[in-house]
Amino acid sequence: MRNEEIIKISNEKETADFGRSLADKLVPGSVVALTGDLGAGKTTLTKAIAAGLGIEAVITSPTFTIVKEYYGGRLPLYHFDVYRIGDEEEMFELGYEEYFYGEGVSVVEWADIIEDLIPEDAIRIRIEYGQNEGERIYTCTF
Repeated sequence: MRNEEIIKISNEKETADFGRSLADKLVPGSVVALTGDLGAGKTTLTKAIAAGLGIEAVITSPTFTIVKEYYGGRLPLYHFDVYRIGDEEEMFELGYEEYFYGEGVSVVEWADIIEDLIPEDAIRIRIEYGQNEGERIYTCTF
């Protein structure tokens, strides 16, 4: 059975701490499926996960390339932004299965767009705005 946990994040330092802690638990083939409104902090969390994996590269959103690959850490990071995906066929053309089931970690922004392709055992994190400035609420399914 999967567990759901709600985590209140008050600032970017807590985002960084959460992302690094999550990265410690990731293994080859892990998929982290992120959802949330525009500007909610999906890329910020991805940067924290990358740092936790030991990746020193500058992480930017792959909005127009759909996937960016980062190496040099404990595991490779495959950063997806599927916001502009027209249909799931585009994911097949990208060879998404080689990423999702490969030797690295896949982080997918806007994962709800390709929900049918996300592995059942993926870590799902919905990011919502909190009541205070900079605050976020993470609803995590592990």
